[in-house]
Amino acid sequence: MSDVTGKGLSAPAKMSENMTGALLMMAAMAAFTINDTMLKATGGEVPLFQLLFLRGLLASVLIFVLARARARGSLRAPISRRDGVLIGIRSLAEVGAAYFFLSALFHMPLANVSAVLQALPLTVTLASAIFLRERVGWRRLLAILIGFIGMLLILRPGPEGFSVWSIYALLAVACVTVRDLSVRRMSPAVSSIAVTLAASLTVTICAGLAAGTEPWVPVDGANALLIAGSAVFIVGGYYTSVQVMRHGDISYIAPFRYTSLLWALLLGWLVFGDWPAPLTLLGAAIIVATGLFTLYRERKVAAV
Repeated sequence: MSDVTGKGLSAPAKMSENMTGALLMMAAMAAFTINDTMLKATGGEVPLFQLLFLRGLLASVLIFVLARARARGSLRAPISRRDGVLIGIRSLAEVGAAYFFLSALFHMPLANVSAVLQALPLTVTLASAIFLRERVGWRRLLAILIGFIGMLLILRPGPEGFSVWSIYALLAVACVTVRDLSVRRMSPAVSSIAVTLAASLTVTICAGLAAGTEPWVPVDGANALLIAGSAVFIVGGYYTSVQVMRHGDISYIAPFRYTSLLWALLLGWLVFGDWPAPLTLLGAAIIVATGLFTLYRERKVAAV
């Protein structure tokens, strides 16, 4: 399944688009994982909604400045009603993803939460079949089933391994699935920076309203630097994640999403001293393998 930007291109141009998409995907995964690491490093000293509001406020300002400096007129471009609805859905999905993911992140090792998110190619494929009525053969359905078994190895349902935070990680996956599908349905005319700013503002407003229901705490210098740094990286992650869906063949680009797991393993070990249990690594390997197979089959079917 090719993105609209790849239609009618020569082979070298299409390869260039694919490489651009792959680099954007790797950049997005690095940015999101570094952002996650910085927020987790605050150690829960700042309440979640206050943290999201402060980060969102800084991120929204940075996005607006970027839009004014590099994309003049993009925020004033007309948006169709259909695209407006899709932007709204994506922004609300971003709110849910931020809340559920960070809640899980503060109570689970970084690599474990990141490993659960590696199921996204599987969930996007399944959701496309159910809601968008895209054709999915039995091989890909079997790969999805095996991939979910790998996820169970990571979450380990039972009195010792499973918790409410595991459910939050799964809900984050569901929200990001909705987010990614909504971008795929938008018209190419919609500005990436406008979509990015809408998501950031929605998260900031919702977090600000929720933060008003809980006491605020003073933010020391170290945490202020971590929040400011996370704002910079979340802006990079937001923007590149939108751009990714508009370059090249998604079946070529999507496997590079798994680089986030490498970042999570490295940063989790270096910053927090965490290293996943063997079952977690096995589960992550199964998810990655089945995800790659699913993307391979999608490419084969699209070529028929």
